[in-house]
Amino acid sequence: MALLDPITGGAGALSAGARKQLANALRSKVAGNDAQVKAERIWGAEGPRWFTPEDPIWRVHADASMFPAGIRALLLQSLHPLAMAGVAGHSGYKGDPWGRLQRTSEFLATTTFGTIEDAEALITKIRGIHERVRGKAPDGRPYSASDPHLLKWVHVTEADSFLTAYQRYAVTPLTDAEADRYVEQSCIVAEALGVIDPPRTVAALRQTIEDYRPELESTEAAREAARFLLVHPPLPLAARAGYSALAAGAVAMLPRWARMPLRLPWLPVTERFVGRPIGGLATATVRWAMQDPEDVRRRALARRNVVA
Repeated sequence: MALLDPITGGAGALSAGARKQLANALRSKVAGNDAQVKAERIWGAEGPRWFTPEDPIWRVHADASMFPAGIRALLLQSLHPLAMAGVAGHSGYKGDPWGRLQRTSEFLATTTFGTIEDAEALITKIRGIHERVRGKAPDGRPYSASDPHLLKWVHVTEADSFLTAYQRYAVTPLTDAEADRYVEQSCIVAEALGVIDPPRTVAALRQTIEDYRPELESTEAAREAARFLLVHPPLPLAARAGYSALAAGAVAMLPRWARMPLRLPWLPVTERFVGRPIGGLATATVRWAMQDPEDVRRRALARRNVVA
């Protein structure tokens, strides 16, 4: 049976070989050259897990919408000057952007899909790293990556971005009850990392973000990070068109109040008829590429007689 091209809808235009090539390229960037080894460890390990394929958090974090969601989360996080100071001073996001992405990807995969034992071990490791990340922002204020207040900002921007992207770009969005359940489930990892009293409903999540707004600022570091993410990503020319489409989808999901501090234009008509469709198309293409029947995740779930 011929494959359907996710871009044109034409039969047979993209082959199984093209799917595998794109999937391998995505995995190497997001998970690293040892992506296969990591996947085998995360998905193949035996033992109890916090979540199952029926849980909203599993469905959200396994979806291709996480690609534009991650860009949106980083843009929002950059608006908090203390959080951005920590990123600029310690993460090496310019010198090693893919390494940072790969570490984040491994953390999300392990804590969502891995065993509780592996998830707790990785969380303990991350908490130890956070304890060592300290410094002063350009305005002289001290910051610490283990500060529960900053940890909560990072958590709520991620949870909101992941949920927003899924609701916009997933094939079957969550119901209102499932969306609340997603927010609640995300608290398990957040609290283990040191977040105090994270929001447990969508309404509380959105209100928490509103509560942080007086602390947000348009700093040079934030604007520089936005330019790096959106204008000068460290990618070969051949890959920039696809990334730019995902980035357009991410920007189209940003709240209006976040645009001006990052020097991003507010063009509602263009975004509605160009940005959102392009973002959706790029996400659908990634989703198509990741539906490889030989994928480690699918084989591991099949061994455990679990349907993803």
